[in-house]
Amino acid sequence: MVTRFANPLLATPQRPLPRTVAIIGAGTIGPDIGYYLKSALPGLKLILVDVAQAALDRALQRFADYAAKAVAKGKMSEAEAAAVTAGVVGTRDYRDLAETDWVLEAATENLALKRRIFADVEAVVRADALITSNTSSLPAAQIFSDLKHPERATVTHFFAPAWRNPVVEVVRWARTDPAVVEYLRWAFCTTGKVPLVTDDVACFMLDRIFDNWCNEAGLLLDRATAAEIDSVAGEFVHAGPFFVLNLANGNPIITETNTLQAELEGEHYRPAPVFRSVERWLTVPPGKPVGVADDITGTVRERLLGVLFSQTVDILDRDIGEPADLDFGCRQALGFKKGPLELMRDLGDGEAGRMLARFCNERRGMPAARKPLGDYQGFLRHVLVDDIGDVKVITLRRPEALNALHDELTDEILSVIRYFEEDPAVAGFVLVGYGNRAFCAGGDIGRFVNMLGDAPSSAQYARDCSRLLVHLDRMKKPVVAAINGMALGGGFELAMRCHGIVALASAWMQMPEITLGIVHGIGAMVVPYRRWPQASAEFHGMLRRAERLKATRAFELGIVDGLARDYPELIRAAVARVKALEGKVGGIPDGAVQIAPLDPIAPVAATGQPLSAEVIGILERAVEAAAAAPTFEEALEIGYRAWGDSACTAAAREGITAFQEKRKPDFTKTP
Repeated sequence: MVTRFANPLLATPQRPLPRTVAIIGAGTIGPDIGYYLKSALPGLKLILVDVAQAALDRALQRFADYAAKAVAKGKMSEAEAAAVTAGVVGTRDYRDLAETDWVLEAATENLALKRRIFADVEAVVRADALITSNTSSLPAAQIFSDLKHPERATVTHFFAPAWRNPVVEVVRWARTDPAVVEYLRWAFCTTGKVPLVTDDVACFMLDRIFDNWCNEAGLLLDRATAAEIDSVAGEFVHAGPFFVLNLANGNPIITETNTLQAELEGEHYRPAPVFRSVERWLTVPPGKPVGVADDITGTVRERLLGVLFSQTVDILDRDIGEPADLDFGCRQALGFKKGPLELMRDLGDGEAGRMLARFCNERRGMPAARKPLGDYQGFLRHVLVDDIGDVKVITLRRPEALNALHDELTDEILSVIRYFEEDPAVAGFVLVGYGNRAFCAGGDIGRFVNMLGDAPSSAQYARDCSRLLVHLDRMKKPVVAAINGMALGGGFELAMRCHGIVALASAWMQMPEITLGIVHGIGAMVVPYRRWPQASAEFHGMLRRAERLKATRAFELGIVDGLARDYPELIRAAVARVKALEGKVGGIPDGAVQIAPLDPIAPVAATGQPLSAEVIGILERAVEAAAAAPTFEEALEIGYRAWGDSACTAAAREGITAFQEKRKPDFTKTP
């Protein structure tokens, strides 16, 4: 029996990461998949396979070009680029695949061709080699039906650009070994992807959304132009359907995929005939819409939302995929601004239901909801919950934002804790970040700009954002933070409020708010000094100069309770720490605390960035006042008010504006 964890990194893999991978198809997406794998696993031997030597030559050149561009942008060192491009070879001979650990096919979307490829592959590879196809539409049961060992084969569907897009669908089908699916989930997550499991149906989960979204746009061309449709669609997606089809030369793809859906599921999926006769569309780029008459806008908007909602309820009614995965995948793989379930929630059940009913009436045969629309909303969007013995492991899953906190994520963590904290079968909780890069990269500062200049509102916002942290302060069951990467700002503040902290030895913490012209609003000027007064000088540097604190140093100072070498060891250490803290959780103490003196410093960050002397002054006064406060609650209140004061400075406006504009702030222009 294979245990399935919601967080793939909690699994114990049955095999190591691959040492040799072969990718069949050196056209567009194959080399991009290879570049992702080599970037994540530089020591990997990568074999590119194609029938044409010219395609192999172009693919190898693309590797060199990608690596050179990464070096030029400062995202990769010369040594790292050399490792990525080393060990990449091209071949036209399948016999060179004999010792590969994994063969990944990314050839033309042709069933007969794929079957022939896999027959040739199976004749030469080891019996334990994994075999996967990057098909976007063909069911695994059709592709792999003739294999002698189908249990080691499935679909792994990447999205363009495959070296950068985080999403990959992993298909579960009747004859594959569940352990293979779980291994692939673990391997993808370990190497930086977000694997989404889907059922084995035509077009799986996300392409059912994309293909039918585009097909519906094609069917609307009798009422609006491509430019008008893309302009209306811009409310929901970063790039309209026709603009994307031009980029991907996607008209034949829609014809093929929707023909397949029509053959398997009904004539209502039949592709718009126009896709067979048009090569490119006359449309507009993202952000430059044309004017569209109100009646046309209404028609296009309702039809596009109608097909989106129809496909959404069908996917969930048939258990093709999970609701949180569907929303995440639509945003990250397909470029939607909001996931379809989030759109339905924002519209409300009545309005979304009206649109869906109208669409199903106009497009007979298209799926309708099998239950009330509100019933589709009962799921956690941003956290994963797993059991390890009697400990609940809560994983923060916002990898697109390095697991940064926002209101909905905060409330979901709190809701899980509240639901289980009175359960006698639950010993405690572990908080960990999704993936290998970050525990939590702070708070979402998007709302800050609306409060700049309003001290009372800003202070109240800080109090509101502390609701999870204040709850942790009052808990009797232990919560342990497992810091699996960077912990920045509000992420480190969350870890501080947990009752124990364990960390990867490679992890680090930082409080960068001062570089944005603001102070720390939810406890960083208070909590660390009361929990670890012996490290107060270290916290001065973190708060005033944004100095990094390595996990190894935090362990020496007693801030971190234990260090781990890798993710599995980290989770084991966190669970053990929960068990050790059972019955021993106490609140953060009242009373004044002695801290190291705040000696004068120049207003310059550890990186050399100029800072605001005014904001540093606000921070220093708050730290000293909070340390002298007679109660912990009063100390927190000092911090909330100080955050409000900092929000009224010119430095805060410059820092937050610069962050939004993706530039360095210039505090020399502020008082």
